Amino acid sequence: MRIFWVYILSCSNGAYYTGYTTDLVRRYREHCAGTNKCKYTRSFTPVGLAQCWQVIDNQALAMTIEKYIKKMSKVKKEQLIADPQVLAQLFDCLPLEKDKITNILQT
Repeated sequence: MRIFWVYILSCSNGAYYTGYTTDLVRRYREHCAGTNKCKYTRSFTPVGLAQCWQVIDNQALAMTIEKYIKKMSKVKKEQLIADPQVLAQLFDCLPLEKDKITNILQT
């Protein structure tokens, strides 16, 4: 079983950055460190992980969800962050509970 993560970061400029990865902790640390892989977040440092979803064994779906979120307005992204079940109902993905987001990043 392979798990993909679709995530939304809150950035220092007030914007949201959306991406997908197979290793959420590693990718978050890369964003925070401003590695060469992270062009946008090198300029606008992440201030936190706003929300994330798990997609099981389906990279194409993870990419579709990422693209779907990226096309949303900031207001729609904020609504999605506040109610992550909305995305879960549209796509076959599982939102991570807010308290677990903090725990997963502290590992």
